[in-house]
Amino acid sequence: MGLFNKIFNTKDKENLEQGIQKTREGFFGKITRAVAGHSKIDTNFLDHLEDILISSDVGIDTSLKIIDRIERRVARDKFINTSELNTILRDEISVMLSEHNTEDIESYRIPKNIKPFVIMVVGVNGVGKTTTIGKLAYRFKQEGYRVLLGAADTFRAAAIDQLQIWADRVDVPLVKKEMGSDPASVAFDTVKSALAKDADIVIIDTAGRLHNKVNLMNELSKVKNVMQKVIPDAPHEVMLVLDASTGQNALEQARHFIKATEVNALTITKLDGTAKGGVILGIADQFSIPVKYIGVGEAMDHLQVFNRQEFIDALFSE
Repeated sequence: MGLFNKIFNTKDKENLEQGIQKTREGFFGKITRAVAGHSKIDTNFLDHLEDILISSDVGIDTSLKIIDRIERRVARDKFINTSELNTILRDEISVMLSEHNTEDIESYRIPKNIKPFVIMVVGVNGVGKTTTIGKLAYRFKQEGYRVLLGAADTFRAAAIDQLQIWADRVDVPLVKKEMGSDPASVAFDTVKSALAKDADIVIIDTAGRLHNKVNLMNELSKVKNVMQKVIPDAPHEVMLVLDASTGQNALEQARHFIKATEVNALTITKLDGTAKGGVILGIADQFSIPVKYIGVGEAMDHLQVFNRQEFIDALFSE
């Protein structure tokens, strides 16, 4: 059985570059206009650059960190031309993300000593949660894993139906019940079925609601506690799905969910349809949780494992 996380190939790079084209064009369009009339990086220019970063949805805190890094570099290297800005930005963003343990692609593997490996997927409605589950199932199956899905978002019939469509498309089994059923009972039946079917990976959908943090915490805790009656350390991964096109709202959603449950993996979707992809820099910087996957298009293979350096290279590509 091969590794899920392979070294980036030419097709992956092309998909990534195309997927963040709107972000790249918007970001560097602003920088090009800012550079006009400036020959060196000085205080006035850095103030302008700070505004550009914030307006590109990088986020205030992360933008200030980047500016501080550039200021220190300018102080160290003295006179720096604006022509060097792209190189400086690339270097400082890369170092900043590496310092925050944003791991590269080679680090992501499904542990061989955990079977089945249980992933619980959380996130608000509309972020691409069910699509992400389907694409993950497809890629895991391509690697030779036996995958089982669980439809524990029982509050919407559409959620169950959509997950069934993906299960049929990928040709993996789905455990489901009627709309309105107890989500915890679906999760319980799913992990129990996974043991019986000797599944390698279980992916469980959950309700996409953020109406009340206390209720959300109670609901997700109940789902987790019921699963642990079958598999004591389940779920092994709680994956939060965020929509890049919502910009700073994605950061707020992350804060709420991280407070409500033990999120230990992030997926950022819909990068191809927005110029707000800079939010991924803020998310990767602000939370000590790895961004594992990014969505760069509609096709099955457009869900990619996030590679920090490949993302930065694509963002700064000509």
